[in-house]
Amino acid sequence: MKTFLTTLRLFALLTILTGVLYPLAVTAIARVAFPAQANGSLVNNSAGVPTGSALLSQKTEGPRYFWPRPSAGDFATVASGASSAAPTSAKLQTAVAERAAALRTAHGLAPDAPVPADVLMTSGSGLDPHISPAAAAFQAARVATARKLPLATVTAAIAAHTESGGLLGEDRVNVLLLNLALDAASP
Repeated sequence: MKTFLTTLRLFALLTILTGVLYPLAVTAIARVAFPAQANGSLVNNSAGVPTGSALLSQKTEGPRYFWPRPSAGDFATVASGASSAAPTSAKLQTAVAERAAALRTAHGLAPDAPVPADVLMTSGSGLDPHISPAAAAFQAARVATARKLPLATVTAAIAAHTESGGLLGEDRVNVLLLNLALDAASP
């Protein structure tokens, strides 16, 4: 019985330490050291209203906006994840061909015009908030026309919102931040 009570006390102590005190301490330190990240990296629009997170992609379909990568889970965080379809999958090949045709039509391109791969394929999480600078440049003319802005203005916005990939990564553009910047600049 003594062993059982000792074990029970140790269990209660470790539960309080690792299940309550440690998470509270880590949360408190994070809120002080990294307040934006601790609160979900929320991004506010020009009116100060939270619009989304800089870490998650959102479904954007209007011609005035840059479009993110496709999402296997339709941008739902609960069902996030890749489709797990192999490159030889007929379903994947059909989906990519349909996406390419839709993008070419939306951008007024020839049926055989090249389309950047990252706007055809889903990301591993299905929620990647970034596209490549090439994918942003691919969409620039459509966005400029829809917003009635000079192409140079949209291209400059892309350049201003291109993040360096660093030593091992690739340059990328956060779609939400770029769209919000264009909303602020557009009439």
